[in-house]
Amino acid sequence: MHTSQAPLFRRDFSLVVAGQIISLFGNAILRFALPLYLLRQTGSPALFGAVGAAAFVPAVLCAPIGGVVADRVNKRNIMVVLDFSTAGLILAFTLLLGRAPLVPLMAACLMLLYGIAGAYQPAVQASIPLLAGPEQLTSANAVINMVQTLSALLGPVIGGVLFGAFGLRPILWVGMACFFLSAVMELFIRIPHRPRAAAGGVLSTVRQDLGESWRFVRREKPVFLSVMLVLALFNLVLSAALVVGIPVAVVQVLGMSDSRLGLTQGAMGLGGLFGGLLTACLGPRLRLRRGSAVLLAASLTAAGMGAVLLPGVPPALGWWGVTAMSFAVMVLSTLLVVVLSAAVQGQTPPDLLGKVMAFIMAVSNCAAPVGQAVYGALFERCPAWAVLLGAAGAAALAAVYSRRVFQELDGGR
Repeated sequence: MHTSQAPLFRRDFSLVVAGQIISLFGNAILRFALPLYLLRQTGSPALFGAVGAAAFVPAVLCAPIGGVVADRVNKRNIMVVLDFSTAGLILAFTLLLGRAPLVPLMAACLMLLYGIAGAYQPAVQASIPLLAGPEQLTSANAVINMVQTLSALLGPVIGGVLFGAFGLRPILWVGMACFFLSAVMELFIRIPHRPRAAAGGVLSTVRQDLGESWRFVRREKPVFLSVMLVLALFNLVLSAALVVGIPVAVVQVLGMSDSRLGLTQGAMGLGGLFGGLLTACLGPRLRLRRGSAVLLAASLTAAGMGAVLLPGVPPALGWWGVTAMSFAVMVLSTLLVVVLSAAVQGQTPPDLLGKVMAFIMAVSNCAAPVGQAVYGALFERCPAWAVLLGAAGAAALAAVYSRRVFQELDGGR
């Protein structure tokens, strides 16, 4: 049992953080380089969006399964196996690159990469309350979030330099090494685990566990359903627009280099890091009832991104504007995600936490593949500034709708 006086950075939590730094850096550098390589080789935003949408589907589908496994299997073992598996996946992709058709090979690799990540994150999320006391949940979530965003900062910046100078293959070897080293480090983590009997076969166990989490959400915490709807709407109308739109805007509309795109996406990581630091410092003073204002501010930053892409704006000024808005939107997103995660963790029984977190992640993200495919087609047919301004307007409406939802969730803490 942990107490509020116990230090957060004890051995096992520190090893989780260190393993996350290495693993997520490898993930970030690959998620930057692989889609960029596809966009550079094909020159098609529609194909770029379609492959990105296909890659996101396994992440949505694997998250609930990962939540079930996280509640029944030692979470340390899940992290180790999945990191070793990812290293093997990247090795296979490296050997096949140039020997197999690019588009199906890239789609298969990204789908597997995202699917593994979808199954991996519930184990990390479910381990946090086991390694940190109740009073440390917000700070512990902020630390994990800062690790994610630090990797998102360094991955694109270093990836952009390596990609521009040496091409894709060095990035593949770096990513492979990161996953292998992370798996080795995670072998030494000790996470408390209480085995639970399986309910028959694998499918029946998954069905029973997901049914258990659904009944808890529907009967005990129906506000979680409203939260999922808000997040799904935002992923559909805004997050998907930025995932597709930022590379298209920087590379194709503004004509910038790969290293400039790396700096822009690195600015997003820096924004997430700053948002995590801000959240860790403010801690319990942050309240979810202000979540709608945060989402509205994120919508305004997307509108600003569209404004700097208007005809007549110099490309250099446009790049600085897109980069600044990318930083700002990640500050806001991180503030909301950390506080929301802590609220859900604090209102969910420990034996359901992995499943419930995975259930929320899956439902919230289910709209992202649709959004990415739609925005890929829109960016190919319409001016980028018009697409981003339209996305910002739709996101602002979703932010207004979310006000009651966040107030209700905040009241249940």
